[in-house]
Amino acid sequence: MPCRSEKERVVEAVIAVVALFFVLFVGVYATVKAVGAAKRGVDRTITQAKRTVEDTTLRARSLAQPGPVGQLADLRLKLRTSMRSTQEALQAGVGEDESLKESLALFEQLSKHGRELDDELRRLEPEPDRGKLAQRLPALRERTERIVKSADSLRWAAHDRARKFAEDDLDTLSAQIDVEAGALRHWTTEPASVWPEAPKPEATASTGQTWQETSGARGGDSGGGVGGDGKGVGGGVGGAGARGAQEPPRPAITPPSARPTYPWQKKPRPESTT
Repeated sequence: MPCRSEKERVVEAVIAVVALFFVLFVGVYATVKAVGAAKRGVDRTITQAKRTVEDTTLRARSLAQPGPVGQLADLRLKLRTSMRSTQEALQAGVGEDESLKESLALFEQLSKHGRELDDELRRLEPEPDRGKLAQRLPALRERTERIVKSADSLRWAAHDRARKFAEDDLDTLSAQIDVEAGALRHWTTEPASVWPEAPKPEATASTGQTWQETSGARGGDSGGGVGGDGKGVGGGVGGAGARGAQEPPRPAITPPSARPTYPWQKKPRPESTT
């Protein structure tokens, strides 16, 4: 069996070292990512826990402590609830609607004022001078209401925009479904007749004479009923009787000689004299 050269052994060693470094690098990178994700998860959990504890404390303080301290806690609770709800709504909708980026940027500017107000309210909670605190409460309440109103306006505008898009999408989908349902029930629609139907002879025969002949006949009847000499009571009736008298009456049954002949009919044969 031939022995391998020194060069081949060196190449194999280099390849093994490179593969080992690659595996170590991938392992370290995966470990760092996992640790970072776990750390972010822990931080998020701790932040939510702290927020829940602080909101519960503020709610209990606003109910249990009347006076300026309870009012400060109530203002902080309203401010935090409104700002947090607006932030969550905008961040959730910006992924689907790019127009919310500008609203999110405006909210970030509003958040600076909200954080400043929240810090000021928190610093005033242990204030021993209740008189001074009561004097500053109206201005603090006005600032809080302005910030809360702006945050609520952004949040509800985002909700209305999402609802409008959903309604438009539903209307379009409903129209498409109606068209598809009509196409599936194609057998229920009867095709219209190509040729128009001819008027029935019964309808023509039932009308009798034309309106001129009817007027003449009525005029004649009226004239005969009044005096028998063709003169009516009024000028209109007499005129109608005169027009009716000018036209010869039509026979009820057409004689055979006046009937039209057609090419397919056979001519009558002469009778034999023998």
